[in-house]
Amino acid sequence: MFDRIRSDIQCVLDRDPAARSTWEVITCYPGLHAVWLHRPAHWCWTHGFKWLGRFISHISRWFTGIEIHPGAQLGERVFFDHAMGVVVGETAEIGDGCTIYQGVTLGGTSLYKGTKRHPTLGKDVVVSAGAKVLGGFLVGDGAKIGSNAVVIKPVPAGATAVGIPARIILSKTGESADVAEQGQKFNAYGITQEDDPLSQAMRGLIDNAAGQEHQIALLWQAIATLAEAKTSDCVPQDAAREECFEKEKLNQLVGK
Repeated sequence: MFDRIRSDIQCVLDRDPAARSTWEVITCYPGLHAVWLHRPAHWCWTHGFKWLGRFISHISRWFTGIEIHPGAQLGERVFFDHAMGVVVGETAEIGDGCTIYQGVTLGGTSLYKGTKRHPTLGKDVVVSAGAKVLGGFLVGDGAKIGSNAVVIKPVPAGATAVGIPARIILSKTGESADVAEQGQKFNAYGITQEDDPLSQAMRGLIDNAAGQEHQIALLWQAIATLAEAKTSDCVPQDAAREECFEKEKLNQLVGK
């Protein structure tokens, strides 16, 4: 038990640069208090003391602002950062090492009792502020949910989900987009510039347009060279022999 408590405290110190001491974490972090109160509530729920489990979770919600149903399952080193307004449903499962920010809902879309209505988060998942994950599906290991995203379908391991409804950006290497070559790092709120699918699409279009203009300029230069032996009338006066497409400026506008 004490090893688990030490692990809970250490995960806060590892992921929150504002945490200055163990004593500060123990006394001033409602996300940690919510996890500790959930454990007796979950024990009561699974051992037939349903009302007592709900009452403990209600007291926890009143003290911390975090509502975790006593039937929900939490893994090791789960960190609710800030986390005011978080709601975790009855059949939700949160894997080891997950980080959940304020305003997150792990909710259900079904009214049928006894069914798997709420999502399952794999290991090391980051769910950013205001995100809603709705339904009884799996969010794979190392996945990231962007702020205010509404996720209504499974998210593969290492992928990123952003937008309303959420669009899935698949991992290129089996790791999340913010993983550096030298090893995995924790990225607060889970999102980097590389995780915006609209910006990625715009950058692709810009690169394609720039490439086409380059090819057209080369063609006109070749035509002009061949035409010099005959007459310059073969090349129109307005032929674009020089590139003027402002690729870098446009990339800066879309956030590159």
